[in-house]
This record gives sequence, C-alpha cells and structure tokens, in this order.
Amino acid sequence: MEIIRKLTGMVSEEIGDADKYATCALKHKDDMPALADVFYRLSTEEMQHMALLHEQVVKIIDTYRKEKGEPPPEMMAVYNYLHKKQIEDAAAVRAKQLLYKE
Repeated sequence: MEIIRKLTGMVSEEIGDADKYATCALKHKDDMPALADVFYRLSTEEMQHMALLHEQVVKIIDTYRKEKGEPPPEMMAVYNYLHKKQIEDAAAVRAKQLLYKE
C-alpha cells in the first residue's frame, strides 16, 4: 500500500528532525541556553508528530486486516523492518532528550 510507504517515510523524517534538534540542544545547552531550550522543544514536538503518524499507520493496517485479511507479506516485511529501525532511532533521540534534561 502506497500510503503505508509514504507515512512510514514521514515517520523516519520526523525522527531524523527530532534527532537534529536534540543534537543542537545538547551542543548549545551551556553557551546559549535559551536557544538550546527552543531546540529541545522542537525535538519533542517532532517526536509527537512521529507518534501521530505512526498511530495512523497502525490504524490503516488494522483497518486493512478487518476489511481484507492479512496485508501482503512483502508489505509487512518492509513495514516490520522499518518499524524496528524507527524504534531504535526514536530510542536514541529520547536518550539525547533525557541527557539534555539532566
């Protein structure tokens, strides 16, 4: 399903942006604290966007299952691979966010 591919790509983009902002927050935490706080807030907002998009992916897959049965195995294989990577990437971002809050 094309929409799953598109949304999954958007999830990855949101995680990447969150990581970029978290990295900037850590870099400027001591020398520019107000800017660092902005970067931290942007990072958390990107993670919220990621969660909203992921929620929609899950809903679409669930709806597909209810209406048509199991999604095509190749689609689920790609989704499962990307989802695992996204979980790992999101955990790394959350670790940076926690480090910033210390």
